[in-house]
Amino acid sequence: MYLVWQTMCAISTSTRGDADKLPSHSHSPSLQPSRWRTALLAASLAGLTALPVHAAGLSDNVVKIGVLTDMSGVSADNSGRGSVAAAELAIEDFAKDKKVLGQPIELISADHQGKTYIGANLAREWFDTKGVDMITDLTFSNVALAVQKIADDKGKLALVTGAGSAAITNEQCNKSTVHWMYDTYALATGTARALSAQGLKSWYFISADYAFGAALEKDARAIVQAQCGQVLGSVKHPVGVSDMSSYLLQAQNSKAQVIGLANSGADTLNTVKQAREFGLGTGANKQVFTPLLALITEVNGMGLQNAQGMFITTGFYWDQDEQTRAFSRRYFERMKKMPTMMQAAVYSAVLHYLKAIKAAGTDDAQAVMAKMKATEVNDAVVRKGKIRDDGRLVHDMMLVQVKTPAESTRAWDLYKIKQVIPGDQAFHSLALSRCSLIKKRYRNDSCLRLSIKRWRPFSLESSNHRRRIGRHFQEHARLARRDADGVAFLDAQTTELVGRQMRF
Repeated sequence: MYLVWQTMCAISTSTRGDADKLPSHSHSPSLQPSRWRTALLAASLAGLTALPVHAAGLSDNVVKIGVLTDMSGVSADNSGRGSVAAAELAIEDFAKDKKVLGQPIELISADHQGKTYIGANLAREWFDTKGVDMITDLTFSNVALAVQKIADDKGKLALVTGAGSAAITNEQCNKSTVHWMYDTYALATGTARALSAQGLKSWYFISADYAFGAALEKDARAIVQAQCGQVLGSVKHPVGVSDMSSYLLQAQNSKAQVIGLANSGADTLNTVKQAREFGLGTGANKQVFTPLLALITEVNGMGLQNAQGMFITTGFYWDQDEQTRAFSRRYFERMKKMPTMMQAAVYSAVLHYLKAIKAAGTDDAQAVMAKMKATEVNDAVVRKGKIRDDGRLVHDMMLVQVKTPAESTRAWDLYKIKQVIPGDQAFHSLALSRCSLIKKRYRNDSCLRLSIKRWRPFSLESSNHRRRIGRHFQEHARLARRDADGVAFLDAQTTELVGRQMRF
């Protein structure tokens, strides 16, 4: 557009110069429009040559999708070959001939082994020499954070379905990444709120010592404190450790009402089994034991005797409705188990990606991303999903409770759905986003955060303090509404940051 403007100015100047040499009648209405039509046409043509144009069709006559997953580590059962099977189902459901825009769809996969450098090297190789257009799954946040940057640098796409760190669409967001199913904020807010509502206010965390564990504990701490709860301590354990006894003993000795697990996969399974051996959550020991992330394969592996009563936040359950059951039965035929929410997310992400290519008429990464964001996500896994500008897919989540053995009537009948959590409540608000792609909605955002920090020492039991804080926050809210370009981001999540107990 700048070039168009330059051209218009140049022609305008030239026209004025010529006009000075002409008789006065040359400025008559009968002559002037013709000159400006010519000028406008020239400027438009110049502008068209300057603007980027997305070539129609496929760049190399094939769409190649890479599933980069954990096939040998603690999450192999939750993603792994099951994620590859889910991607295959998505391709088949998109087109029986496995083609898009008349060209073949190819699928490749590899094991990143949970190591950042392996995942990064595979991503570079796939993008540079294998012709891969999009990488999905990306189990483990350390791998996902590395690969999403590589995808952005190389003009490709990363659809993260396996990793959970909220940083993926927050501090480290980019224009080439979508975070599909869940994140640490959604997991923490669903479970922590539910237990806080039961009057359980003191927590102790057992966390895996890597990016996901740290992010999950951080988000859960924030939610607990926002609910006027207290964190009595935490301990970190290496990924893949078999003996959890020392960590469980520390948690037990803390006397916390809730022991929250911020780990995943086989680590979660082992921790729950060993916790029951310690008697945690049973008998005279009233400590509640809850994993902040637990997938259906893990719960099935724990056995209902061990897992019964636990609250879990999830984005997918195979027995939710007829659509989920139909998809899950087809998946079961291939894998002999029900899909986890990670595996179901791969299906949804791949299917939406292919639909976007068809609609865009090209495999150009940013053209496809624009179409993905402009189109609602609707399939057997995700309903009425919307991809935000920060790359976060917003959709409803669920709070479920693990059934007792007596309540379960058949294999994989594991959950009771206790609550559907609307997407705008489940995921972090854009109002406090630190994503560079998001226009700042709060002029006084830093002041708001400072105020929140300042308010925490106050006793919330004091009505004077509640009124003082309420008035202060309402002033920020007034400014926020005025500066938000007509968009009201003052939602329940933002309010929760300053304490839902204030009642203003």
